[in-house]
Amino acid sequence: MLGGRDDATCQRLLNRVGLQGKQFITDDWPGYHRLIPAAQLTTGKHLTFPIEQDNSNIRHFLARFRRRTKVVSKTEDMVDLSLRLYHHLHDQPAAFAALSATFLSIFS
Repeated sequence: MLGGRDDATCQRLLNRVGLQGKQFITDDWPGYHRLIPAAQLTTGKHLTFPIEQDNSNIRHFLARFRRRTKVVSKTEDMVDLSLRLYHHLHDQPAAFAALSATFLSIFS
């Protein structure tokens, strides 16, 4: 979900994922308290560090999230496709190994 850190963007995200049967772990931004029922909301940095670590890894591997200039398109479609490709290759090492072997064979 692309957008600012505001109630409207948060509400769009909640509409997309739904509230039913979900537990949300967030930082202590006041908007979450306004939009998510207290019984479904857990706040605290001690629970969000794995998310921040994943965000850091994504910024490390995908330049489009690192710099503001001289980087490829930041359109919503390209961001979505880049993240899908990153997670496909990062979360499935066998998929990466197969593609890597094919790619390296081109230059052998």
